[in-house]
Amino acid sequence: MTKNAHAIAATQTKARIDAELMGIAGAVLLGLTLLFAAGFAQASVLHDTAHDMRHAMSFPCH
Repeated sequence: MTKNAHAIAATQTKARIDAELMGIAGAVLLGLTLLFAAGFAQASVLHDTAHDMRHAMSFPCH
């Protein structure tokens, strides 16, 4: 392998690792956002939201 080929391979590996880390960071951020939103929401708001989502998915709930 030439020096140029090694440089390209290293750049591709770094780009792949960066993309994987961005995906992981996005998932963690989304999870924390949902956790804190649910933690600070009033119980009635959460219940109404879950109830409305059941209706939106045509799932019988009562």
